[in-house]
Amino acid sequence: MPKIDLHTHSTFSDGTSSPEEVVRMALKSGIKLLALADHDTTDGVSRAQQICAEHAVLFTPAVEISTCEHDHLHFTGYRLDLTNQEFQNFLNQNRENRKNRILKIIHQLAQAGVPITEEDVFSRAPNTVSRAHVADALKAKKIVSTRQEGFKKYLVPGCVGYVPSTGVTAVEAIKNIKKAGGIAVIAHPGMVREIWDFPAWKEAGLDGIEVFYPAHTFTLKQELLALARKYGLFCTGGSDYHGPHGGRITSPGMEIPQTHYNRLLSKLF
Repeated sequence: MPKIDLHTHSTFSDGTSSPEEVVRMALKSGIKLLALADHDTTDGVSRAQQICAEHAVLFTPAVEISTCEHDHLHFTGYRLDLTNQEFQNFLNQNRENRKNRILKIIHQLAQAGVPITEEDVFSRAPNTVSRAHVADALKAKKIVSTRQEGFKKYLVPGCVGYVPSTGVTAVEAIKNIKKAGGIAVIAHPGMVREIWDFPAWKEAGLDGIEVFYPAHTFTLKQELLALARKYGLFCTGGSDYHGPHGGRITSPGMEIPQTHYNRLLSKLF
């Protein structure tokens, strides 16, 4: 089966590798189709695209947009017009909203006696800031030993540093992707099963569903495939690769059946 990855991250958001390093890892993994889908920014896309072009790897411009409805309800956009200024303004506002959330998190941690500063966090995030950068700052100060521990102890619901997501609604995410000429896909749907609303998302313009994902079981994949058939959605695959020490899968790439791969190509190119 063809190996693809339409869900990777670089240092332009919460990944630990540069766009070029992400592509090099994809090449080592034998990936045929790649997307760099950083959170709320497309600034790293051209760098990844250039390396892919040099090595004849298919590439599509992408982004991942967070929502306010759940920390893990995200939508990826592909085949985007990166010159669409309205869309870039939308992403810029999302990044500002993220910044405000992180400022609140830092304040709450400081109030609780956790010695962390704005400089500790924002120096790690030249583009899109996230809770991962807070966790990394906690690790650097030896308050926690890993990024995952930082989340578990301080940054998830019920913890002293948790602040709810300040993202847009799911419908807003989908519609803005569509307005930029893109195609909208729900990312890692298995993580938000309790709030699935495919009728509303489809009505807003949802095009696809990320079926092939590391945490999705065989049974869940079959359920998602059935939903894709029911709502006329195409299927994508991605690893959610964040690079070394990102706390997730250690190498990019997901195998996808040839029929789904062929349909993907017809949608993306």
